[in-house]
This record gives sequence, C-alpha cells and structure tokens, in this order.
Amino acid sequence: MKRTIHKKDPAVWITNAIRNFIDESPDNTLKNAQNDKAWADPLIGFSRGDDPIYETYKDVVGPFHWTPKEIFKKTFHGSSVTADQLTVISWILPHVEITKSDNGKESAYPAERWVRARMFGGEGNEILLKHVVALLQEAGYDAVAPVLSPHFERKKSERYVFASTWSERHAAHAAGLGTFGLCDGLITPKGKAMRCGSVVAHIQIPATNRPYQDHRAYCLFYAKGTCKKCISRCPAGALTEAGHDKTKCNHYMHPHIDEYILSHFGFKGYGCGLCQTAVPCESRNPLQGT
Repeated sequence: MKRTIHKKDPAVWITNAIRNFIDESPDNTLKNAQNDKAWADPLIGFSRGDDPIYETYKDVVGPFHWTPKEIFKKTFHGSSVTADQLTVISWILPHVEITKSDNGKESAYPAERWVRARMFGGEGNEILLKHVVALLQEAGYDAVAPVLSPHFERKKSERYVFASTWSERHAAHAAGLGTFGLCDGLITPKGKAMRCGSVVAHIQIPATNRPYQDHRAYCLFYAKGTCKKCISRCPAGALTEAGHDKTKCNHYMHPHIDEYILSHFGFKGYGCGLCQTAVPCESRNPLQGT
C-alpha cells in the first residue's frame, strides 16, 4: 500500500517518496534469478545548506569538496539562492539480510549477492537519485544530485589518497545518519553494510538531529579501544589500528577481485565489503544500549 504523500510537510513527503521507491520500484533489484530486492527499509535525514560542517569538509576531505551552495550554483547558473534556503536530503539503503549473511560467510572474495547489490542495486540508487530530483522539480523546487552532476570529479587527496568533490557518506553524517569507523565505513543505526545517496534542493526542511559530537562515536575501536574485527576481515591487509590503507584496498580489488567476479559470476563488477559484514557494526550501532 502506498504511503500518503503530505506535500504540506516536505519532510514527510520526501521521506515517503524514498520509502515507496524502495518498497515498490522494480529498480530495487539484484537482477538475479529470484529478482530479489537489493535494499531494505531506508533511513532518511536532512541537513541545512548553511550547516558549518560542510565548510569543515574542505579541510577534512579536501578544498575541492563542495558546499551545498557551491554545487547548487554550478547547476543553476545565475541563481540568487542563499545557503540557508537549501536542504540536503540524505538516505541510507541497508543491504537485505541474506546479502549480509552470504557476504559474512566469505573470507577472501565477495558473495555474488553483495556484488549484485553493488552493481545493480547501485544502478537502482542512481535511479532513486533521479527520481527524487524529478519529484522536487515537478513540485517547483530546483534540485541536483551532486554525484550525478557533470561537474562531479574524483580527486587525489594528500590525506586520503582518493576523494571526490562530493561525499555521500559525509552528507549522511551531516544529516545525523551515522559516524565513521576504523575501515572508513559509515556506521548508521542500521549498520555500515549499506549504500547512501543525497540530493541538494532549494527547499527548507528542518534538519535532523545530529546525536553525536565525535565523527567516530559509533565505532567500538575509537570509543572503547575494542573490537578491531574489521581488521581480521580484510583479505587485503588494508586495515590496521592506524586505519584504512586505500592503496592496498584498491590494488586488491582491481584487478584481483574484478577477475574473480567475471570468472565466477559471469558479469563485470567490483566490490568487496568483507569488512562491512560479520562485524558488530554490520546491522546496528554497536554502542547503542551500552
């Protein structure tokens, strides 16, 4: 059954639109023989376009990382919009349980369902990004999905090796949807086995509460010095107590895992996710209730 759309309450309207897509769209699929869904019930949050955290990302991520106003102005030339008139809509798409279970049983290569979610579920997430932008545009609100913008670029970073002009995880963090873990994954109330997306819109929606001060608050290692399960889960040796070695991770995935996926699953793809499964933060914030 479709959820009621409340255009008088933009937060409810957008939240329901995203949930309806995940519930009902044929694009939420692994494209396997069973046509299983890629994503479970989403989490949705909002952040203000003038939230100071976006300025801090220029230091944390790189000076090239956009503020919401910067990407909006690049998209809508001549717009007189101010940062406080913008909202960043963010969502978390958790993997379905069987995908997490399958991947959690692996120790060297990703499970087929995980790769299908990364590839075909990723395609569905792109369609969701376009869907949300179209809904907003049709209702009279200019909007852009930064990662689909022709201006979007991947960059080299002195601090992080690889970065980009917009980070979906950092947008989700700004919207109160999670904090970062030892492996760089975003740990959300539904865990870090997920994908995320965001749209910047000329609409005013109250910001979601950000219930943390520390950007690593939900990680057992940073909070208590315990766990480190993701380290032993990494087949590339790319994780240590010092953090995530993106170069080692990337060299293991390309072409090593790429070749495995093609030879074993019969399609081109990439992904790993072993550090996101069979760990305490796979499906929850492991510090909740402690």
